[in-house]
Amino acid sequence: MRPLVVIPAVEPTSVFAALARALSGDGPAILPSDSLLSNTSPSGLPAEVENRVALVIETSGSTGNPKRVALSADAVLASAAASDSALGGPGQWLLSLPVHYVAGINVLVRSLAAQTEPVMLAPGHFEPSEFAAAALRMDADRRYTSVVPAQLATLLEAADADVGILEQLRRFDGILVGGQATRPELVERALELGLSLTRTYGSSETSGGCVYDGVPIGAARARLRDGELQLSGPMLAEGYLGDPARTDASFTVDDGMRWYRTGDTGTVSDGVVSVTGRLDGLIISGGVKVSLDEVERVVRTLAGLSDAVVVRASSARWGEVPVVITTGTAQLDTLRADVAAALGRAAAPAVVVTVDELPMLASGKPDRVALARLASSSDR
Repeated sequence: MRPLVVIPAVEPTSVFAALARALSGDGPAILPSDSLLSNTSPSGLPAEVENRVALVIETSGSTGNPKRVALSADAVLASAAASDSALGGPGQWLLSLPVHYVAGINVLVRSLAAQTEPVMLAPGHFEPSEFAAAALRMDADRRYTSVVPAQLATLLEAADADVGILEQLRRFDGILVGGQATRPELVERALELGLSLTRTYGSSETSGGCVYDGVPIGAARARLRDGELQLSGPMLAEGYLGDPARTDASFTVDDGMRWYRTGDTGTVSDGVVSVTGRLDGLIISGGVKVSLDEVERVVRTLAGLSDAVVVRASSARWGEVPVVITTGTAQLDTLRADVAAALGRAAAPAVVVTVDELPMLASGKPDRVALARLASSSDR
């Protein structure tokens, strides 16, 4: 066994130093936490973990259900090696994400693997001008960064108004974007501006992104079983800390190969992965299965609704119904007709809730727990 210590994520330089010791085996395993206090441990956290565990990532996900993902040094370093190979070689990284999320800690892991010093943005509100100033300080031959879609959108808007920001974005040999689905128009605009953008897919359970632009990287493999995408490779987590039941439910062994059950739906065709939604994004409305992800995809193509999120709500008549939450405006009758034409009458949203600002998690994903509360209080 080895000790497990909590490191405040607001001190990324301290996390970087502790991570180096954890991966080398010279120090305790670490859990980067969004707590401001180093002596404040999350509830129920053990004092020790198995020797092979070097890193624990705690996440509540976008739908609740907190979990602590236990990762070995071998797993995260395998992820870093696969990423380097896919991107064209090791380089210097700019950290713009919180390090208590796997995408942020991966920037530090890849920096350690490449033996380069990361340039770090101060935690807090994301500012394109500060991002560009940090990029200007990078001095390696190859430059990389990782962002979430909301940050990418902010950077693209700033680049349209400031050629200096655009020049710095074009200096990157790779800009990874993941954490949630990236709108096609964002990808198209980034490519139009000449940015080296790579869409990633993965999770804490796979040491972060292990599928780049639809293609598994390194030794990662993808398959479809019973409509669910599953991932395999040396970057898989050990499991969930202190939760063997959840570990057994999420990881399976088939012919000696261990697989992670993502809970996502999609396709795998000629080795190319396409994610279409979540298995738990299905509702039964009036006896008909409806994919909330499909409804959301259709709604976001409509004028003024590109930020829309679709969640479930209970209905005395239909059992469950889709509810659209957006900062835009829409006529419900028109919206229902458009969705029904694409997906059938059962998929037509029952309500449109307009808000000033969508509740978001620190990872940049919509806070679907808060959104579900908004939906449950809406008039259906």
